[in-house]
Amino acid sequence: MAHENFTHDPAIDRFNNMRESAYLKFKWTRKTVVTSVLGFIVVPGLLYYATVKTNQRWDWNGKRKGEPLAVRP
Repeated sequence: MAHENFTHDPAIDRFNNMRESAYLKFKWTRKTVVTSVLGFIVVPGLLYYATVKTNQRWDWNGKRKGEPLAVRP
């Protein structure tokens, strides 16, 4: 059974074609370099730094109301 109210939109085909062939037309520009450096170097580096600085700083096991969560050095 065909859908009688369906109208084909060529813009959807153009968008799909553009999306599927984006890797063929990719070029390194200033914007793509900045985005890549931020996404692959800076953000993971900041996350790593934050986890190293706060590793084993808090103790959540068996704490009762009023007891501090911070571990004393």
